[in-house]
Amino acid sequence: MTRLARVYPADRITLREVGLRDGLQIAGQFPTTAGKLDWLAREHAAGVRHFELGSFLPPSRFPQFADLAALLDAAAAIPGLFTAALTLNERGIDAALASPVDELVCVVSASEAHSQANIRRSRADSLALVARAAAARDAGAPGKLVNAGIAMAFGCSIAGEVAGDEVLALAERCLAAGADIVGIADTVGYGGPRQVGALCARMAALCGDRPFIIHLHDTRGTGIANAAAALDNGARVIDAALAGLGGCPFAPGATGNIVTEDLVYLCERMGFATGIDLDALTAVRSIVETQMPDEPLYGAIARSGAPRNLDWRA
Repeated sequence: MTRLARVYPADRITLREVGLRDGLQIAGQFPTTAGKLDWLAREHAAGVRHFELGSFLPPSRFPQFADLAALLDAAAAIPGLFTAALTLNERGIDAALASPVDELVCVVSASEAHSQANIRRSRADSLALVARAAAARDAGAPGKLVNAGIAMAFGCSIAGEVAGDEVLALAERCLAAGADIVGIADTVGYGGPRQVGALCARMAALCGDRPFIIHLHDTRGTGIANAAAALDNGARVIDAALAGLGGCPFAPGATGNIVTEDLVYLCERMGFATGIDLDALTAVRSIVETQMPDEPLYGAIARSGAPRNLDWRA
């Protein structure tokens, strides 16, 4: 069995908690290191196994990620916990390869305008960065995975419409560059269920036995419907953030990810076992409620809870 198949088994759903990375990157407040470690430990105890823990970016500009090394060290001591972190440049790749992180996340935008705004690189340069990450990984850290996330895959708040053919071509180029897994992101919440379902079906056909990641935002209220469409069309790895935190600082109008708690409920109602204790997961919100009191938090399950008088895991 390959490393990819062990980390992302094809026969089950994998939920990636991105609240500690995407969830904090535009937040005006963020938890202390102790609070983050508590968040990580409690979500793991609830059954979550995959976490994006931050970005390899300058602490002077992104203080919310200044403690990434401490989080990675702590996570490495927790059995069965898999970590990822964002690498946007050569320095980030080198730092990630020298760290305990399990997965390097690179970004290639489906929109040239967003690529320049986000990382000040062309899409061609971003693809070259994916190839550099894969080659460096092969040379010195073969146990790590390289994840190429395609931002603005369902439309761009800067450039407008993005063609599905363009996204598929970029996904092919990412795989050819050495990425182990490719993700498609609705960075600004433009997608609807029909569009998301269609692109996921095409990604499933392109990737074959290899999984792909779907990253959804609920900016316009279609996030959970889009997740259902993705599941119906072959997506088996889905990103979400506790309490719906998150957004892209370089994408006008980008707000919260889909809510991890609500996604767990959706998956179970659709017949996909997650292995996650929903009550224990929802209780982790107390950390962000206490340490990020001015941040808006979202979630239907947090408001209403799961049904208590029927078997909803069906």
